[in-house]
Amino acid sequence: LETKPDFIASHGHTIFHSPKEGFTLQIGKGSAIATETALPCICDFRSSDVNRSGQGAPLVPIGDKLLFSNYDICLNLGGFSNLSFEKDNIRLAYDIGPCNIILNHLAEKLGHSYDIDGQIGQQGKVDSELLNRLNSLEHYKKVTPKSLGREWLEEFFLPIIENRDLSVEDKLATVYEHISDQIAICTNSIGGKTILATGGGAHNSYLIHLLRNKSNQSIVIPDKQTVDYKEALIFALLGLLRINDKANTLASVTGAKHNVCSGIIHQI
Repeated sequence: LETKPDFIASHGHTIFHSPKEGFTLQIGKGSAIATETALPCICDFRSSDVNRSGQGAPLVPIGDKLLFSNYDICLNLGGFSNLSFEKDNIRLAYDIGPCNIILNHLAEKLGHSYDIDGQIGQQGKVDSELLNRLNSLEHYKKVTPKSLGREWLEEFFLPIIENRDLSVEDKLATVYEHISDQIAICTNSIGGKTILATGGGAHNSYLIHLLRNKSNQSIVIPDKQTVDYKEALIFALLGLLRINDKANTLASVTGAKHNVCSGIIHQI
């Protein structure tokens, strides 16, 4: 059956994100998308929240709350790992740390787009000094709300990796250990019984193996469509909420002054 969409909700590509300085920028022009597709386009979901002293991120937790509430924790293993969960009937969420963004960066040094099932990382050895330095980064000590971007990675994370004289395999092995350490620290402190894991990292069997060894909860990997398209599904929901003038960003998550109905609508 051929279906005609009602609108497009576009996340855009984040090229600058510095909420503490009051700005965030996702490229991908909504008016051009609307013109090209002959469909209304909703975009720029972060700015209104940032303008109200919020982090502008993460945006997905309202979808976790409304669509996936049967899981205690929703874990996204994307470029950065982040999670959301319910505490005292309030949705909380934050970025944990780098995930695929650093795994892919290291794999590319060996000519691979990404490390399939952690095959390269498993060939290396964990370097305790590098691991300790990564685990000691200030971000992990901060209280929520908190979010991460490439700027943080380039300023704080990559220099530690690059200044350590190790093989790429050993760096990858250590980073896998670091990623799983930080995720398990967060999820174990939250509690609950089930974690829904989605995002590209959910396809990485080695990363999931490490997480299952360290987590106190049962990690559920849903069907491939949910793993790959959960974020797209939730952005469609963000767009629907925006069209209906309902709040689609949560102050409890972003730290904004109040919940916001965020996004700019570009009509045809």
